[in-house]
This record gives sequence, C-alpha cells and structure tokens, in this order.
Amino acid sequence: MTMFEDREKAAERRFEREQELGFRIRARRNKLLGLWAAGHMGLAGEAAVRYAQTIVDAEITGHDDQGIINKIRDDLIAGGAPMAEEHIRGQLAAFGAEARAQLQRDAGAGSAPSERS
Repeated sequence: MTMFEDREKAAERRFEREQELGFRIRARRNKLLGLWAAGHMGLAGEAAVRYAQTIVDAEITGHDDQGIINKIRDDLIAGGAPMAEEHIRGQLAAFGAEARAQLQRDAGAGSAPSERS
C-alpha cells in the first residue's frame, strides 16, 4: 500500500469509530432521558426500563432530537406530569454530556460499552 492509501484507510477507520461513538452516546443519552421521564410519570422498575427503551428506539426509527422531545413532552402530559419543552431540552443536553462521560469512563476502564445502553 502507498502512504496515501494508508492515510485513507486510517481516516475511514477514524470516521467509523466516530460514527459508532456518536450512536452509542445518543442511545445512552436517550436511555437516561427515558428513565428520567419514566420517573416523572410514576413508572419504576421494568416499566421504566421498557419506557426508556421506547425512547432509544424512537431515534432508531427516524425521530430526531425534536421528535424525541415532542414524544416525551406528550407522554409526560398524558402521564399527568406536564413539563416545559425547554426543561426537557435541557435534560437532553445534560444527559448527552453524562452519556459521553460514562462511555469515556467505560473505555478508560477497558470495558466495552454494552449494545444500546
């Protein structure tokens, strides 16, 4: 291989790692947000975990951040715990930072983060 091909392959691998990390961060963020929202709706245990999984799945099925915020806002209203969209958006950002930190800690500890967590 030429030096150019080596650089190209390295760039491709770096891009793939960045894409995977972004996916893992969003999935973890959405799970944390879903668990948070579930608690506000009075869900606990397995019911909270199932609800959080619907939030993770929402992005996979094509919802962007605004769609996820809208879903949670609507679910909170239906669950009797209405909340301002700005507050949900703030939680989404906070959980995004927390998810990134968790994954970095996991990587630093030598353990691979679990799928869709």
